[in-house]
Amino acid sequence: MLERQKYELLRSELKNARLQAKMHQVDLAKNLKKPQSYISKVESGERNLDIIEFVSYCEALGLDASKWLRRIVDKF
Repeated sequence: MLERQKYELLRSELKNARLQAKMHQVDLAKNLKKPQSYISKVESGERNLDIIEFVSYCEALGLDASKWLRRIVDKF
């Protein structure tokens, strides 16, 4: 799998996790103390998350970041 495809998979899975948590972008942004545009840019690929941001993102969604990431990496 190409790097671009890995990022696409990660973004797609993050969006799906948000939707499964029944959260709108604005809800997640509020939990992260970020503007809604931050979530939009992450989900569209305009912005990537660093590891610290990724952990915070997962926590805001109620996910265990390490377990969730392991599941995604297994799809690579």
